[in-house]
Amino acid sequence: MADVQAVYGVLIVGCGNIAGGFDQSRPPDAAPLTHAGAFARHQGFRIEACIDPDQGRRGDFAAHWRVPRAAASFADLAARPGAFDVISICSPTALHHEHLEAALRLEPRLIFCDKPLTSSAAESERLTQACRARGVALVVNYSRRWDPAVDALADELRRGRWGAVRSVVGHYNKGILNNGGHMVDLLLRLVGPMELAATAGLRHDFWHDDPTVAALLLTRNGGAPVYLNPADARDYAFFELELVCENGVVRMESGGMGWRIREAMASGQFKGYKTLGQAVEREGLYPQAMSRAVSDIHSHLAEGRAIISSGEEALEVQRLCEGILEAAMSSHASTV
Repeated sequence: MADVQAVYGVLIVGCGNIAGGFDQSRPPDAAPLTHAGAFARHQGFRIEACIDPDQGRRGDFAAHWRVPRAAASFADLAARPGAFDVISICSPTALHHEHLEAALRLEPRLIFCDKPLTSSAAESERLTQACRARGVALVVNYSRRWDPAVDALADELRRGRWGAVRSVVGHYNKGILNNGGHMVDLLLRLVGPMELAATAGLRHDFWHDDPTVAALLLTRNGGAPVYLNPADARDYAFFELELVCENGVVRMESGGMGWRIREAMASGQFKGYKTLGQAVEREGLYPQAMSRAVSDIHSHLAEGRAIISSGEEALEVQRLCEGILEAAMSSHASTV
C-alpha cells in the first residue's frame, strides 16, 4: 500500500516563468501552471532548493515560494548525492544537457525536465540512456499528456466514437522543436505514428535556431493528411488543433482552454444529405495538467506507477521534429 504521508524533496533549476513565474501573479487558489506552483500545492512535496544565475530572479523566486536554499549554480549549491528526490529542470533548452548531467550526479530518484529534452535528438538519446542506466526516472513536460480533455478525446478516437480521421490541422508558432514539439506529441497521442510527406517553408518567429515550419505528414494508419500550419509568435500565442472526422469535427482552441464540437447529422433542408450540427462549446481542462503531472510523479515515487511522458517518448517526438526541421532547412537552402 502507498505511504500517503511520503514527502519528497525537490530542487528546481531555473527560476523563470515555467518554473514559477506564471503563478506568482495569479490568485493563490488558481490551478497552478508551473512546476513550483504544482509542487507547492501538493502535500507530498517540499521545495527545498532552487538554482538560477540571476540573483534578483532567484531571490524573488525563493521568497515567493519559501525556498530555504538558493544558489547561482549546482557548484554553489554544493549538495550531496541523494539530497533531493526530484530535480525539476526549467532552464533554457540550451542548458538542459549541462543541467541534466549535473542533476544525475546528485542521484535523484526522478528528473522532471521541461521540453524539449535537449537541443538535439542525439544528445537527448544519450541522456535518456544515462538516466535509465542509473535508475533515474525521466519525465518530460509535454503538458497535454496530463490534460483530461485530451485523455477523453484519445479514448473516443480509439473506441471509434468519431469514426475515421479524415484530416488534421495543427496551428502553432514559436518553433518546431519548442511549441511544435507540443503539437507533434499531441498528434502522436491522438492519431498515432506519422511520416513526413513535405515541408513548405519556415519562419524565424522567436528562436534563431528553431524556426516555425509548415509541414504535411501522413498517418501510418490510413494515410490521413496532418498539416502543421504555422502562425507567427510575434503576433500572438496560437496553439489550436482541428480534427475532421467521419462523424464530425473536433476543435481544441486557445491551447486547450476551450473545445468546440460539431457532430454530423441529417440535413433538415436536403433529404439524403448530412451536415454539421451547431457547435457545442466545452470548457477546457488544460489548467489541470500541471497538478496532474505532479500527482503522477508522486504516484510513481510512492507506488511505482508507470511514468507518463517518459524520456523515450520525448525522444520519439524530438526525432520527428528534427526530421521536419532538417527537411525544411534543406529545401530552403536549395531555393536560395
